[in-house]
Amino acid sequence: MSDEDRDTKKTTFFSKNPIMCPVCDTSFYKEDLLSGGGRLIAGELTEELHRTYEPSKKYGELFPLVYTVLVCPSCYYAAYPQDFHEVNEEFIEALKEETDKRVQSVSLVFKDLDFTNYRGLKEGAAGYFLAMMCYDLLDRHYSPTFKRALSALRAAWLLDSLHRKAFGENYDYLTRLFYRKARFFYIQSVEMAQNGQEPLEAKVNFGPDLDKNYGYDGLLYITGLLEYRYGPRRYKEKRLKSLENAKRIVSKLFGTGKASKNKPSAILDKARELYDEMNKEIRQLQEQG
Repeated sequence: MSDEDRDTKKTTFFSKNPIMCPVCDTSFYKEDLLSGGGRLIAGELTEELHRTYEPSKKYGELFPLVYTVLVCPSCYYAAYPQDFHEVNEEFIEALKEETDKRVQSVSLVFKDLDFTNYRGLKEGAAGYFLAMMCYDLLDRHYSPTFKRALSALRAAWLLDSLHRKAFGENYDYLTRLFYRKARFFYIQSVEMAQNGQEPLEAKVNFGPDLDKNYGYDGLLYITGLLEYRYGPRRYKEKRLKSLENAKRIVSKLFGTGKASKNKPSAILDKARELYDEMNKEIRQLQEQG
């Protein structure tokens, strides 16, 4: 969608008040999506709990995830809105020191980025990539491992959309790369939460998408799903170990009585299907001898 079309169709708006970057003191304006007036037409919920949207005849295809992360257009500091200004001085210094690394790294993956103008899928995916780099510098109180996991998953979704629009530009390769990163950080996040190394506070929005927060149940389900899809496959023993680990994580979703009834049906139904698929593959691998 061209800038002229954006102005005419009014799909987004920029904040009236400037936002000050705590790292480099640059002022910029946040772009947000206007959601009313038939702009967003909810489609299916995917197996990954990703809400798809049908294109509107008037407004075209819109991607709410593009606008979630705050990104400084100067130093490329990026974070979720609740964290952007809540960074301690010690971390600000580390973020300053890593500025050149962020700029160089993102430029190798995404060309011709512009965070001062209307965002597209490329800026959306790049924002999550930058957030992953920035949260790597923050401590456990920011739940950085989970936020890197969530950012990698959302980047994969946007890159998949880019691949469908720009076939042959290697976005499919990047999609798989970010899914594998998501799998790594989701597994790590669950393990660190369970051993108390990095607690997940109640205020954390687990998503994984924007339309509904599936909470810790959603975290467990997505972790199991990603381990099933993107875990090791080359060696039988490693694959079996990966599947058993994924099964153990997903099995935590199955409660009894009231505990089970209180869980979202979308989670339980999908989790049972996933559990059955993993059991089936385990049996097939074991039968191979």
